[in-house]
Amino acid sequence: MTTNTRIPLSTRCDAVIGAHALLRHPFYQAWSDGTLPVAALRDYAREYGAFIGTIGAGWDAIGEPRIAGIEEGHASVWRRTFAAGLETAVAEPQVPEVAQLVALSEALFAAPVTALGALYAFEAQQPKTAQSKLAGLRAHYTALPAACGEYFRLHEHDDAEPALLAEKLDGLGPAEQAEALAACERMSRALYDALSGVYARYAAACN
Repeated sequence: MTTNTRIPLSTRCDAVIGAHALLRHPFYQAWSDGTLPVAALRDYAREYGAFIGTIGAGWDAIGEPRIAGIEEGHASVWRRTFAAGLETAVAEPQVPEVAQLVALSEALFAAPVTALGALYAFEAQQPKTAQSKLAGLRAHYTALPAACGEYFRLHEHDDAEPALLAEKLDGLGPAEQAEALAACERMSRALYDALSGVYARYAAACN
């Protein structure tokens, strides 16, 4: 992790995120290729939805209650369209790596500086991951209800939230920047590891 504070913090966070880029994870690659079993999508919807439900708290922590409310609505969309369309429901995570992600998000979203770094780790990737997942659903999972893609449609062009977070990150003082960068790295790793946990049962079937 670089500590060169002359480089904008958002740029340093981008480098950290790039080292754990979600679009390079085999889970998302299999989704994009159509080789990911529907059962894996179902597990992902049920497990990962618990993390999606924490995002509003992060926006609240950084003083953005309007966006927090929007994100709480989006978590409801995940439950009502994506999870329900896959005939499952969001529940307490059973995959250890997802449970660890949820616990970490709750801890980091409890304070403004760590919430900034942790939110950026997720939100900076979300437009591209949403585009990829939506394209995969449309190309390879046409038997699923069309509404399964609604959550991703809401985020595929949402560059405003990452830009707002980047502006806030770049305005932090040196000590806060170090804290936010560490939070970004921890969240980036946890997000990647959560996918690995869900994917583990299905890796052989995808190769």
